[in-house]
Amino acid sequence: MLRLRDISFADATTLLSRYDLQLQRVADDASIPGSYWGDCEAGLIGATVHARGDTPVHSLLHEACHLIVLPPERRSAVHTDATDSVEEEDAVCLLQALLGDMLPGVGRARVLADMDAWGYTFRLGSAAAYFERDADTAWAWLVERGLVAADRTLRLPG
Repeated sequence: MLRLRDISFADATTLLSRYDLQLQRVADDASIPGSYWGDCEAGLIGATVHARGDTPVHSLLHEACHLIVLPPERRSAVHTDATDSVEEEDAVCLLQALLGDMLPGVGRARVLADMDAWGYTFRLGSAAAYFERDADTAWAWLVERGLVAADRTLRLPG
């Protein structure tokens, strides 16, 4: 599983900053503030994603995507759990893979493989199969919010 320590922290910080989010590095021996799952999983407080060097990149991206899909005025109220609905959760799974393509040395295929290794489950048996063949509703959800184009490409802010 690809970890934050395996990629450029600066690249991850820059990507999140495009969405007006902050990435806060947590000391390796400290607990991660706002982590829903605990252990090494990323945490959320306001517009900040908290992560350690051992945080899986897919976890960092997943939690960041929960903030990205929220209207900016709602971000300040977030602490630990940002999910609004099953539809949002499904869309976040797609968006995190798309953001993987924006990080050098990561890519969508790695994010999807790491999601499988972590234990995400999908009807068709893998995150990649969901992404490619079973997520029409989630794609539509992202298109409606202007986060992806109709051709399913990522729309970056600014």
